[in-house]
Amino acid sequence: MEEEAKSFLKTYSLIFTSLSYSYFIVSKIPPGKFRLFSLLPIFTLFTILPFSFSSVLLAGITALFITWLGNFKLLLYAFNHGPLSNHQPIKNLSFLQFLLISAFPIKIKDPFTRIRKPTSKFLPLNFWSETLIFSIFVGICDFYKQNLNHGLIFVIYCCMLYLFIDIIMSVSNTIVGSIMGFELFPPSDEPYLSSSISDFWGRRWNLMVTDILRHTVYKPTRVFLSNYIGRDWASVISVIAAFVVSGLMHELIFYYMARVSPSWEVTWFFVLHGLCVVLEFCLKKVLGRKLGLHWVITGPLTVGFVMGTGYLWFFPPLVMNKVDVRAIEEAMTLYEFIKGKLKKML
Repeated sequence: MEEEAKSFLKTYSLIFTSLSYSYFIVSKIPPGKFRLFSLLPIFTLFTILPFSFSSVLLAGITALFITWLGNFKLLLYAFNHGPLSNHQPIKNLSFLQFLLISAFPIKIKDPFTRIRKPTSKFLPLNFWSETLIFSIFVGICDFYKQNLNHGLIFVIYCCMLYLFIDIIMSVSNTIVGSIMGFELFPPSDEPYLSSSISDFWGRRWNLMVTDILRHTVYKPTRVFLSNYIGRDWASVISVIAAFVVSGLMHELIFYYMARVSPSWEVTWFFVLHGLCVVLEFCLKKVLGRKLGLHWVITGPLTVGFVMGTGYLWFFPPLVMNKVDVRAIEEAMTLYEFIKGKLKKML
């Protein structure tokens, strides 16, 4: 625990220094290839930083926040696009704002709207209830996994993945929102209520990743290809390209966590879903409202399809390399550490 704490401080000190360079020096360079070239050392550093950790959770979180989202935001920044550019709601970002937006998976709704109480949800989940449920699942997997049905364990893993991502991104929203005083987009929008595959990936699941892929992959690819093959075909290829990039980035994150060569199952998982999104768009265009089935039918089918394909291609690389076991052990170690500190304080 102490060694990981030292690695954490060292790693995030490097991130602070890198973003300081990006703000104070790179910002003086005109947007374009020269600014992009000046950011290449930062891209390289951010790519190797997850190797600083032996913890699968810290490596995974750093890979998601910094290696993927941080690098992609800086890539957009090189051309004066994205959340760090002068075209965003907040003009002329302060250093603190630049730092927070770069390092955390957040998106500002409206810089002039103070944080308000969120609207009611289908399920009354918040940070504390999600943390409680996640802790219960961790305890079940730690103590009773050997006695549980394999299918039930998989369902628990799906729930834990959703809860874990939502928790860490909600923490990010809380920290950044409290400091900046602006309303932020939620990390997800009840993905278990998705009515279709496109609804799941485009409007409900992990919205920060969806947004960054839309601006770094989908839109540039569509604009470039529209001049050659037309807007419709350009949109099709752009959707698939976004899913391919997402798959490759997940392979990289899994590599940081497991430290074994990728099996490419995760990439195929995302390619399949990209093809399904394209097929859905085509069917809707041809059939129109005739395809409008009730959510009672489409909802379970969508969630079932995501979980079923996840069972076949997304989770096997993690389970095969015992990343799930190590993650649960780390969560229990963290729990015992916090419990011990609280006892000393009391």
